[in-house]
Amino acid sequence: MLSFFINFFRLFKVVIKGLKTDEEFRFLFIFIIILLLGATAFYTQTEHWSIVDALYFSVMTMSTVGYGDLVPTTDFSKIFFTIIYTCLSIGTFVSFTAKTVQIIMQNHKEKKEKRLKK
Repeated sequence: MLSFFINFFRLFKVVIKGLKTDEEFRFLFIFIIILLLGATAFYTQTEHWSIVDALYFSVMTMSTVGYGDLVPTTDFSKIFFTIIYTCLSIGTFVSFTAKTVQIIMQNHKEKKEKRLKK
């Protein structure tokens, strides 16, 4: 459990650094938030899911986990929104994850260079 919190703290630090220093990271982060909020609002209204269920479905779809415990029931939700949301969110999530790894590797490289200079 301790390792979970340590890694969560490290990820939090990377996100803060990315938001402060990297314009592309900032854009991806904001776009992910907009996608999640928009999808949550849509599924809350259209499917009459709770906010937690709608957010859960949105995150599971974005991360390609897709457990299948929640499924859109209306044709409008399936065809127009979920297909478009899936295409947009998966690409954005992959880009965000890649950018996060890039920042982590850059931090590691900078720390290594500092150690070598000493």
